[in-house]
Amino acid sequence: MRKLAVLIWLMIPVVAGAYHYGPGQKQLVLDEVALLVASAEAAVEDGDHSLAAVHYDKAFQLLPADRPNVSRRLRLERDKAWMLAKQLPEAHADLTNLVDEVTNDASVDPEFARQARATLANSQYYMTWLMRLEGRPPEDWEPVIDASRQSLRMLAETDEACADKVELKLYSEDLESAIRLARLDLKDLQGLPLPSQ
Repeated sequence: MRKLAVLIWLMIPVVAGAYHYGPGQKQLVLDEVALLVASAEAAVEDGDHSLAAVHYDKAFQLLPADRPNVSRRLRLERDKAWMLAKQLPEAHADLTNLVDEVTNDASVDPEFARQARATLANSQYYMTWLMRLEGRPPEDWEPVIDASRQSLRMLAETDEACADKVELKLYSEDLESAIRLARLDLKDLQGLPLPSQ
């Protein structure tokens, strides 16, 4: 009995080492991702969206591929931070890909899909604003604002069924803003201050 107890006692470091260098490595990576996400959230609270985007991006890069829902959530948060950190083109491109992925995956949480679509519609609105200020022709920016309007209308109609009055009002106001942006004369647009989030 004594030999068995000593043998078990000596096996503990071997088992701990095997766990640490085996499945434990994955847990260390997940711990690092959690720390990066916490740092990103703290940066968002402090208003440092550039730093938040960097932390979200690092967390996204470290995250194992077997967690697609967490990966998509990190991408969405990174894209939101990019938009606020004046990296709109990068955010818009990634949001377009993210919404395509979410649309083609039936297992995605509908609430997350709605958030991703709303963020994409928001980025399309701001991209249109920038394209119009750059003097791009209507054939460049009209499809972008049309896509934004369609997404916002769909979100407003979907939320109407859910009876979330606050979100419904926000989507309706955003839809009206998108319609006004498409109809606004360029000279009037140039006189307006740049929109903020």
